[in-house]
Amino acid sequence: MGSGRKIGSEEGVLRIHQTIARDLGTAILTGKHRPGELFEGEIEASERLGVSRTAYREAVRILIAKGMLESRPKAGTRVLPRSRWNVLDPEMLAWMFAGEPDASFIRDLFELRGVIEPAAAEFAARRRTDDQIATMETALAEMGRFGLSTPDGRAADQRFHHAILAATHNDALEALASSVGAAVSWTTTFKHRKKLLPRDPLPDHRAVFQAIAARDTAAARTTMAELLRLALADMDIALAEPGE
Repeated sequence: MGSGRKIGSEEGVLRIHQTIARDLGTAILTGKHRPGELFEGEIEASERLGVSRTAYREAVRILIAKGMLESRPKAGTRVLPRSRWNVLDPEMLAWMFAGEPDASFIRDLFELRGVIEPAAAEFAARRRTDDQIATMETALAEMGRFGLSTPDGRAADQRFHHAILAATHNDALEALASSVGAAVSWTTTFKHRKKLLPRDPLPDHRAVFQAIAARDTAAARTTMAELLRLALADMDIALAEPGE
């Protein structure tokens, strides 16, 4: 019984400090706390929020790990410049897209994907295995069945792009899978937040798949580049929509 209470207590602290980290992180991302700004002390902050000092301290540690805060003895805790933030951290991406993400950052994401994914598709066309082709094919089928406006459809979209990175058989590229997957998921979620877009992106994904399956390296690169170009055009439409 004692052990059960301890585990439950730890889970409670975990939920609390993650919530605090999310709220503080979102406040930094939206400019409520600016780079260089000094945070209030641990005692004052925990009392104001009505949480334990342990929970607040753990939340701050999360933000330090993400490069958003720096804490030094006697100097206090300050917000670091944006250039220090781990903006590809999947959790930070979720915080960014919970509100209205910055248009320039969305374009930054697509530029990054434009550097990584066409080359990854080319490598995948050269190196993919039959099992990896089957994984991509299953993901495409699920994207078609569920649609990208649904969580299941977006999860399938993530699996498709993840499978391409895995098919490069390049550990450094595959290490980017969680960040690229999060960018795919959250940009797609944002596009469908207000209404369904008129263009169906599934044919673009099928074209990439067919090139990789055929081991056509040039086509794999060009079709992926076109998929990303059209996806960014869709995002521009979503960003231009008036708020509801």
